[in-house]
Parts: sequence; C-alpha cells; structure tokens
Amino acid sequence: GDLRSVLITSVLNLERLELDLFRGRHHWVPATQRLFGGQIVGQALVAAARAVSRDEQVHSLHCYFVRAGDPKVPVLYEVERTRTGKSFSVRSVKAIQHGKPIFTCQASFQLSQGSPVQHQFTMPAVPPPEELLTQEELIQKFLQNPNLAERYRKHLNKIQAEDVPIDIKPVNPPDIFCSEPQEPKQLFWVRARGYIGETDMKVHCCVAAYISDYAFLGTALLPHRQYHIKFMVSLDHSMWFHAPFRADHWMLYECESPWAGGCRGLVQGRLWRRDGVLAVTCAQEGVIRVEQTPAQSKL
Repeated sequence: GDLRSVLITSVLNLERLELDLFRGRHHWVPATQRLFGGQIVGQALVAAARAVSRDEQVHSLHCYFVRAGDPKVPVLYEVERTRTGKSFSVRSVKAIQHGKPIFTCQASFQLSQGSPVQHQFTMPAVPPPEELLTQEELIQKFLQNPNLAERYRKHLNKIQAEDVPIDIKPVNPPDIFCSEPQEPKQLFWVRARGYIGETDMKVHCCVAAYISDYAFLGTALLPHRQYHIKFMVSLDHSMWFHAPFRADHWMLYECESPWAGGCRGLVQGRLWRRDGVLAVTCAQEGVIRVEQTPAQSKL
C-alpha cells in the first residue's frame, strides 16, 4: 500500500544530536517490559550507516546486549569511526541509557566489488505467502476454541493487542494445544508493515535487522514445549548481508536451533527473497531459563 512503514517514519528515524550522537525512541515494547532487541540492533545500524558514505553498504554486524533496556527513557547511540579504508569501513556503536552502555555493536561496510566466486544454499520449498494465514488470523482461530484455558486466552489476547510493525505468516504454525517436543526449526514469511520503496539499501538492511530478532530465539524452545519459560533474553546477535532485497516485500525466514544447554540456546536464520536468492544470514545466542517441572495442558 501507500502507507509509509512505521519502521521508517518512527522506529528507525533517529534524532541527530551531534555529528556521531543520535537519540532513538520506542514504538513497540514486549510484554516483558524490556526493550525489543531488534529495535536496538536496527537503530544502532541506522546510527552506524549515517557515519559512512552512500556508496558503502553494510555486509555484516556483530552485537552484544549487555544490560536490559529501559522502555521509559530514550536510547542514545554513540558512533565511533573505527576505520575507513579503500574497500571496507568499520563503525562501532554504543547504546547508552542512564549513563551506562546497554548494547555494543560493530558494523562493517563495503564498496561494491564483483567476483566470480559465488555460491549459496537452495531455498526450502514452501507454500507462497498468499496461501497462508497471518499470525493475527491464526490467533483468532485459536481464540474461537471454547475449551481454551483462560490464562492462554489472556496471553493470546495480549499478543493480538501488540502493535508489532511486521507482517508474519508462519509456514507450519505450532499447535498451541500440544506440548509435545518439536524439531527446533520454523519457517515464516515476513515483511515490514507498510511501504518503504526503492531507497538506499542500508535502509532495508536496518529494517531487516529489526525483523530478524522477532520470534528468533523461540526456535530453541520448540523441543522443550513442556516447560514454562521463566526468563529468556538475547545475549548477542550477528548478521551478514549477501544480496539486495526489499524489506517491505515478503521474505522467507528460515530459523533453526542446532544446540541448547547451560541455560543458553543458539539459533541461526536465513532470509530468502521470493526468487530464491539468499539475502541475509543471522545468528544469535540467548539465555533460556525454565521451570524444572513440566507445564500443565493448555486445555
């Protein structure tokens, strides 16, 4: 549609306070009342991108979440121009609240270069997004079940009320009434809500950074659905950008968790364009703490 994406007009629209100092505000805060990690990553990349030339494009970023974000105050982003080279430039970003860093990030940018060395994995074969229900439609379907326990009804209503600026269509939505272990893999079609259009590729990368953290770590919980989560938070987040894409067009997000242990879980993700081109690769580790006794049935 013609409606501009709120991710561009609000979430990733930083206020410049000084040459390399920016202020970001919040759009959506999860029920945990901690700042959404994807917002911090996306805003930090916006700050870093404003400190390089238009011709340089981000190819990777590596981040650490070091303190919980406070949703009641804005975030300051301090950029350090670590290195500016002929082909590659590095920018370091520190996100600050209450005088302390809550997040650190290094982003690397590259001038376009051709090479005959090229290959990629093959995109999974899945139904197109037009054949699938949105997350909102799936929740509505679950809520129509008269046997749904009241606490789960409240939880789903809370999710439904959240103003997440992302369109999501799960390919194989998990059965919320089943606590049987599942393979730690999930597939979503995702895109930014609203219109972004043809613009500097760095803008679409910042939006993808925001999208990439949504429901990502939850992949590590699929084999352990019998447990109630006490605490789950991201520790780090890395991304590699491979090919141009539009973040306001449907992309397939392929997520998997190869390992969990020691109260930590590792997840890996790939964002595919509809034409089968691998656009972005992601990885994240997070803290996962659960109650030792299995949860009760949802019915």
